[in-house]
Formats: sequence, C-alpha cells, structure tokens
Amino acid sequence: MSNMQIDAVLGQIRSLRTQLDQGTQPVKPVADGADSFSALLGQMVKQVNEAQTTAGDLATRFEAGDEKVSLAQVMVANQTSSVSFQAAVQVRNKLLAAYQDVMNMQI
Repeated sequence: MSNMQIDAVLGQIRSLRTQLDQGTQPVKPVADGADSFSALLGQMVKQVNEAQTTAGDLATRFEAGDEKVSLAQVMVANQTSSVSFQAAVQVRNKLLAAYQDVMNMQI
C-alpha cells in the first residue's frame, strides 16, 4: 500500500469520525421506499462485516510474518473496522430510540 493510498484511507477515517462526532450517519443514498431502507441497512451490515474480516485477515497475515503486509496497513484496517462498527451501533441506537418514541405515542 503506497503512502497515497494510506493518506486516502486516513482521510476517509477522519471523515467518518467527523460525521460520528457531529451525530450524522455516513450512509450512501439509495432509491426511495421501504425496500431501499432494508437494502441500505443490509448493505451497511455487510460493509461492517467486510471491514472486520479484512482487518482480521491483515492482522493474521502480519502476525504470521507476511512481508507484504505492513503494520500501518493493519492499523488502518483496524481503525476503519472500528469506525464502521461505531457507526453501525449509532444507527442501531437511533433506530431503537425512534421505535421507542413511536411505541410511547398516544393514539
């Protein structure tokens, strides 16, 4: 991984962190409708899983002595995974709060 690629990934991590600090969710827009919401949620979970799997694979390869994997790559992958997971937890918390608000409404 070149310095340019590492800088790009670090920029993405900083952007995600800023969005988390501001309380906004880093999501990609999809088509309108209920199906799109479930697709978006599924896509988010899939992205978090992929980030965690990649981080785990890189860490395992680094620990095994793979010379193609640097410590910087492992650390960036771990941070990306962590930020992705934090974003998913925040989305879950917001959905749960919204559900509880709806359930507590008087009809």
